[in-house]
Amino acid sequence: MTKISQRTGAAATAMLGLGVYRPERVVTNDEVCEVLDSSDEWIQTRSGIRTRRYAGEDETLVEMATRAAQAALEASGVAADELGTVILATSTHAQHTPAAAPIVADKLGSRAAAFDVGAGCAGFCHALSVASDLVRGGNARYVLVIGVEKLSLFLDPTDRGTAFIFADGAGAVVVGPAAEAGIGPVAWGSDGSQSHVITQDRGCRDADAEHPLVVRMEGTAVFRWAPFAMADVAREAVDSAGLTMSDVDAFIPHQANLRITETLARNLKLPEGIAIARDVQDSGNTSAASVPLAIEAMLRKGEAKVGDTALLIAFGAGLSYASQVVTIPPVAGL
Repeated sequence: MTKISQRTGAAATAMLGLGVYRPERVVTNDEVCEVLDSSDEWIQTRSGIRTRRYAGEDETLVEMATRAAQAALEASGVAADELGTVILATSTHAQHTPAAAPIVADKLGSRAAAFDVGAGCAGFCHALSVASDLVRGGNARYVLVIGVEKLSLFLDPTDRGTAFIFADGAGAVVVGPAAEAGIGPVAWGSDGSQSHVITQDRGCRDADAEHPLVVRMEGTAVFRWAPFAMADVAREAVDSAGLTMSDVDAFIPHQANLRITETLARNLKLPEGIAIARDVQDSGNTSAASVPLAIEAMLRKGEAKVGDTALLIAFGAGLSYASQVVTIPPVAGL
């Protein structure tokens, strides 16, 4: 039998640098309620959200992803032509073909292999695990991971279950070889029996609209599932990394809803002193972009620092979920 050779790569990987892009326009609850039958008090009580960002016409999904990626490359000291792979996680690239990742790679000046990942709000953590394995397997030396969403184009502004929750933004990291492991083993999975809980349908949009689909979510079902089922997944990620919760400096979950974050934190019985990401209050739910945006927010506010050990977990449509322990990387501009 013919012998086939395989590559081997780095013994350890880490996130080498992080960059984000936040759209310029800040949207308050009062502005959302100009159309939605609700109030600032009701929205904050239900979700913790005070403001969110909506991208303008010139802030396209590709443009936001490119800006975040450029910042991540700067923070990591890696050049675009050194990238072996670009992985872009999103649910709001309006075209199946072409994918957004090759377009972003071209804008960066890279001819790397490039593909999109569709795992809903868990997309960034999925892509981060794939990137780490690519580097460890020797199929890429550096991998760019991007989470980006322009959910404002996919909202029904009259839907009390979604209109005040979702928002826009982008975050990116460069994954590469490291002297010590900075990305732990992933704990992930899916539950397709609950695929109906978060979907897209035509809703109130005109069939001829540029983006005719809108996001629908059964919020009560998500709340009953995420804070409880995800606690076991987070514990598995910590155990797989050979750590205990007392080794964790920061807890950075997908910024779905402040009530979900706080309930999940209680269920995990986090030791006193662990910083908890609450970027949802100012950024809303940015789906696949929420975890990198939350990391940047914690660094910017001094709630965490570069080199801290952080527990990431993300969950969403599919239902899909992924969790891993990481070392927080440097951020461009901080």
